[in-house]
Amino acid sequence: MSVPHDKTEKKIRFELEQIDKLLKKYESLINKSRTEEVDSVELAASASVIHSFYNGVENIFKLIAKNVDDSLPIGSNWHKQILTQMNGQTESREKVISDELLNELLRYLAFRHFYRHSYSFVLDWKEMKGLIVDLPDVQNRFKKEIEQFLKA
Repeated sequence: MSVPHDKTEKKIRFELEQIDKLLKKYESLINKSRTEEVDSVELAASASVIHSFYNGVENIFKLIAKNVDDSLPIGSNWHKQILTQMNGQTESREKVISDELLNELLRYLAFRHFYRHSYSFVLDWKEMKGLIVDLPDVQNRFKKEIEQFLKA
């Protein structure tokens, strides 16, 4: 199994740093979400943070798909296909993400789709709270699994 070349690894590490910065920047909002219901502005901000997080995850997956797998999914279902691709082994690499992380990221993918195709006034805190509260743990697991992939 081959490892990503230096340029790809640097791009992946850059994306990981961006996601870390995102969570650090909104740490107080994430922490508040654990114990309080947020107002409409904080709700919209939380949705944006969740969406940005998942965009960063997808950016990393696209780098791996393109530069390691040499196979970037296409079509209307590519967002889900790339998740499945990262959960499988290929000739050039081991699994990038575990089954557990796949299931977690599917929740964020579903929210990404909803967020991209709706208005912010229809956001529901009850639906989003788990996503924003779980975000630091999911990010830590994601980062750990990407680091394992890079070391492989």
